[in-house]
Amino acid sequence: MDKDVIILFDLDGTVIDSTEAILEGFHNSFDVYKLAHPSDDEIKALIGHPLDVMYTDLGIEKELVWDMVKTYKEHYAKIYKEKTILLPYAIESIREAQAIARLGVVTTKTGTFSRDLLEHFGVMDAFEVLIGREHVEHPKPHSEPIDKALSMMKASKSHAWMIGDTRLDIDSAQNAGVKSVAVTSGYDTKEDLLSLTEIIEDNVLEAVRYISKKYIS
Repeated sequence: MDKDVIILFDLDGTVIDSTEAILEGFHNSFDVYKLAHPSDDEIKALIGHPLDVMYTDLGIEKELVWDMVKTYKEHYAKIYKEKTILLPYAIESIREAQAIARLGVVTTKTGTFSRDLLEHFGVMDAFEVLIGREHVEHPKPHSEPIDKALSMMKASKSHAWMIGDTRLDIDSAQNAGVKSVAVTSGYDTKEDLLSLTEIIEDNVLEAVRYISKKYIS
């Protein structure tokens, strides 16, 4: 198999499920500042966006947003390994992807947390690069995270793919001029994803196999 193929993975909703930790982090920050809590569904609808955008969209005043982000991260750091799990087929998908491609991670999650989680789950060795929120000025849906990953890998876009569970992932791929496969294992519905692509699989393993078939002669 030609290792000119590049597969970039989103994390939350694609490879991992850290919903419990994210929700707890948000609710803790609202407790600390004695503010009325958003519902779990309101928080989950924003997962995939940067934390500052999430807080802003949840109605937090601009002057308080970064204080709440800091409070969130302080609490999240205490619980994120214990309250994050791998999604079904995550390990298999990564190992199958390794057989056909060079791999990277492109996420709006903090890169330090992301790397620690992937090391915790024993799969960080599979990835050449990891682009987190602090590594770019413009997060997904901007093309910058994908552009930066491919630049660091010295890879072309001609055989590059992005796998993700939200419109942010697919939009970022389209803005970067790379191919993509959406998965329904995360936070956007199939109907949401259909607004941007018809290439939709149930989970990350099926997404990897979809890509693999493109390179089997």
